[in-house]
Amino acid sequence: MANRQNTIDWLCRTFGSVAKPITGAVLARILSVRLFRTYVGRPLLRANEWAWNRLPSSFRDTRPVRRYGMFLHRLVKQRSERRQYHGTFFLRNRPELELMRAIASNCERGATLKIGVVACSNGAEVYSIVWAIRSARPDLKLVVHAIDISREVVEIAKQGFYPLEMQQLIGSNIFERLTGEEIGQIFDREEGWMKVQPWLKDNIEWHVGDAGDRELALRLGALDIVVANKFLCHMNPPQAERCLHRVAQLVRPGGHLFVSGVDLDLRTSVALQLGWVPVKELIEEIHDGDPSVRRDWPWRYWGLEPFDRRKPHWGVRYASVFQLGKPEARVHYCSTESPGEKSTILST
Repeated sequence: MANRQNTIDWLCRTFGSVAKPITGAVLARILSVRLFRTYVGRPLLRANEWAWNRLPSSFRDTRPVRRYGMFLHRLVKQRSERRQYHGTFFLRNRPELELMRAIASNCERGATLKIGVVACSNGAEVYSIVWAIRSARPDLKLVVHAIDISREVVEIAKQGFYPLEMQQLIGSNIFERLTGEEIGQIFDREEGWMKVQPWLKDNIEWHVGDAGDRELALRLGALDIVVANKFLCHMNPPQAERCLHRVAQLVRPGGHLFVSGVDLDLRTSVALQLGWVPVKELIEEIHDGDPSVRRDWPWRYWGLEPFDRRKPHWGVRYASVFQLGKPEARVHYCSTESPGEKSTILST
């Protein structure tokens, strides 16, 4: 035990002495040296990951060490080969679903709400959204367009039929974030399989398509809510920026764009350039709402940095939801529960 504590103390002193004098400009100059990225980067990352995982979480949260983590994450992103993943979960980000439910609560009774889910993968996100909104507002006419570039995963999503065992294509237990009650509300169980209930499958149109296709907006029309989560980070930055511009064209004026799983510098730049207004409600809760991507920082290129209100334009940088084409973005946050009762999504 004493040896372990001595090791931790030494790591804290080492990280503190290295991280404290490093500024953003210094990090940028270091990363600009190709020789460093190629020959020093890999052993440096391995040694740092070993040390980082042995540091107390309270020490990792200090400003100098966070700054050093930003440097390591930039190095990881520059060295990593990007590729698409299909792994996902039902009810992956509960605060995000709660905000979506709050937006739907503003609709007039019996209104039509049009939603597009880009890169819908195996359908877990689509059915989670439909469940969150229809369970709170069954009066709404919900029309959902779900798009993915993979015909195979679109077929899986359309069927809504999932094995209890982990799927090789998906690579994760997609039910692990659900309670028993939620499983009963969303699925019927059939001999080792989970089948999405019919009331959640109504009015969903499935499309095989490319999120960057300029014709997509013509095919789908203007949508009230567009969800573009967890796929832009798997593209190289120029491609991701072009795609983000295309996806934004799907949103009607005054509609909302949900976009997470994207390089924060890129999203911030596009949002400021196009005048997107960040939705501040639940901003920090949504940022931290998917523990898997927070846990992967700074060692995976898709990892999500800690929320930091001292960052320039932090309200734009850390917003995952934007209102487009409006001068002000405020969600009138109407709870769907009785006064004093916690949200059924957030409290689980």
